[in-house]
Amino acid sequence: MGSHQAWISMLQDVSGWAHFKQSTWDYLVDPANWTSWLIILIKVVVIYTVGRAINSITRRAVRHMVQEREKSPLKFDPRRTKTIGRLIGNLISSVVNFFVIILILSQFGFNLAPILAGAGVLGLAIGFGAQSLVKDVITGFFIIFEDQFAVGDVIQTGAFKGTVEEIGMRVTRIRNFTGEVHIIPNGLITQVTNYSNYNSLAIVDVTIAYETDLEKAQQITRQTLHKVYESSDLIVKEPAILGVQAVTNTEVTLRISAECRPNTQAEAIRGMNLELMRALEQNGLKKIG
Repeated sequence: MGSHQAWISMLQDVSGWAHFKQSTWDYLVDPANWTSWLIILIKVVVIYTVGRAINSITRRAVRHMVQEREKSPLKFDPRRTKTIGRLIGNLISSVVNFFVIILILSQFGFNLAPILAGAGVLGLAIGFGAQSLVKDVITGFFIIFEDQFAVGDVIQTGAFKGTVEEIGMRVTRIRNFTGEVHIIPNGLITQVTNYSNYNSLAIVDVTIAYETDLEKAQQITRQTLHKVYESSDLIVKEPAILGVQAVTNTEVTLRISAECRPNTQAEAIRGMNLELMRALEQNGLKKIG
């Protein structure tokens, strides 16, 4: 009796497998199914192509807008327009790609209402659970929009000072002069000092012996400063001798100021010190300090 039931079960399995193969074959050779697949494929290709075209057109439009801003007589900061243009382009690209994915999924019969509803609930939960992340993103947006600083600027925020290597929507990367890279969440950037927006001022103190002929020393100093100004691309305005800064029993200090390109005052000071030392020594005026 048991062997008879096993035999019947085996026949049913064979019959079921044969039915499955026959159904699959009928489905594959049915012209209506091939037509349906072809229509879906064409729709997917069209949706993808249109999405790529929209992305390309919007990026060109944003690039054209940035170029027009740079040529505008209002003199918009090119760093700001390029950064905002890149941000707008990425935002538009993300939105277009999202809708392309949604439309492609709909062609395969996915019910998108539960997916969108679940994404909304998930986004709300993430918003409550990741408030610091949201704060970082919002702060990053305003850093870019308000042009507080840009890539390549030298800034200081808190205890960190260095060159900005990257401004992301969540973090900012700063490399200091010794090579360390600081990754700072944008939400922690509450106060920024930007050393790259405007020209800097180089201050040089020239100390000479008290017995030195002051008029001769000033004349040599002016000639040397003019020579430095003519040969240096860091100094944008001819240096000026402000006058006698300090007098003691053994020395006199002359103060010099020079307007330099942003964040180049240290290099300019070193260059002026070197040339002034050479000039004073060549003319028999000993430079002290």
